[in-house]
Amino acid sequence: MRNRDGAGLNERFAMGIEIERKFLVLGEAWKDSGPGEFISQGYLNRDPARTVRVRIKGESAWLTIKGKNQGLARAEFEYALPLADAKQLLALCEGPRIEKIRREVQHAGMSWEVDEFLGNNAGLVVAEIELNNAEQEFERPPWLGEEVSHDARYFNSQLANNPYTCWGE
Repeated sequence: MRNRDGAGLNERFAMGIEIERKFLVLGEAWKDSGPGEFISQGYLNRDPARTVRVRIKGESAWLTIKGKNQGLARAEFEYALPLADAKQLLALCEGPRIEKIRREVQHAGMSWEVDEFLGNNAGLVVAEIELNNAEQEFERPPWLGEEVSHDARYFNSQLANNPYTCWGE
């Protein structure tokens, strides 16, 4: 959850609670939203009680600390980083990086983030929606599949350790 008011590089982006639902994606109609943007991220800590992530998206970078899930909600703190610092921090991360193409897709007045994973997670496409509260209703896009919000295998921090292409049938 980022502050979209153009905060400067050394300013805090967001503090608070993230309420997010995650779904598998069907078909390719969601690709009509445009080319997307490449993301590379790694984890300094993947303990389920507190994950610490470094993410580079384009020429921007962030350090994000997330608390343990409490249903659909969890604490989230996100801070802008200088790009050079983020690159050095990525080298310190545990395990392989997560690489993906993210597309912002608008549907029925809501913004969806659709992540097409690459590398060891190739073939996995997940859509996330951030909500104001756990009971908030939204219209499901036609390309939305099974909900996986409560399946820890789909958490990015877990995909770094146990990639999608390694899952058994």
